[in-house]
Amino acid sequence: MNAFFHALSFFTRIPVPWLKPSEKAWRQSVAWYPAVGLVIGCLLWAFLTAALWAFSPLLAAVLTCAAWVYITGGLHLDGWMDLADGLGSSRSRERMLEIMKDSRSGAMAVLAAILLLLVKTAGLAELAAASASLLPVILIIPFAARTHVLVAIHFWPYATEEGGIGKNIGEGLRLWHIGLAYLALLGLGWWLAGIQAVAAVAVSLLFVLWFARGISLRLGGLTGDCYGALIESSEAVMLLILAGSWWR
Repeated sequence: MNAFFHALSFFTRIPVPWLKPSEKAWRQSVAWYPAVGLVIGCLLWAFLTAALWAFSPLLAAVLTCAAWVYITGGLHLDGWMDLADGLGSSRSRERMLEIMKDSRSGAMAVLAAILLLLVKTAGLAELAAASASLLPVILIIPFAARTHVLVAIHFWPYATEEGGIGKNIGEGLRLWHIGLAYLALLGLGWWLAGIQAVAAVAVSLLFVLWFARGISLRLGGLTGDCYGALIESSEAVMLLILAGSWWR
């Protein structure tokens, strides 16, 4: 379980005082990313359900989106913003990677963050207003995003040789880890919302494959920022699919 606690500590602000630092557990922690996503999903579902007791669906969605950023420490949002700055610069591969490493945020990063948070907030508001029975489906959104990122980690190379937060992170990842995560994800999704959840998982996976391929063509691989961007954007895509009017 120490590997799970490493993943939980890395991906969330949840205190893990019993964590035992270990290089081996850190490398094994990647297989636990989907489980951490499920923990995040449970917290968001509980928060949104509680917020709806006191506020309108829109305000409850705004507060839940804020809680979403807080729980994850803005880690993935930072990656989304860095990627937007890098790709938005339309420079050479080397210069884009340099821009992504810069701690300062440019105009493209700010615009990308605003648009992403607007989409997620609106999607949450639609789900909250649609039906109380749909609320538990929020469980699978962070779960699916962190399962999809395993595919990107496994099948695309790391973009830089000098290392980074995501360098060598896939060494402890096996195909059966990914398969098991998808079985659990699809089973839970079907139980919660049937074909609606399965469709959201499938479409978001296709989006991640397309997005990861596009990024890799531009950068020569993926980086830790790219992983964060894939998580954030696939969560937004899932919300769009789940909240779409075609289900009503």
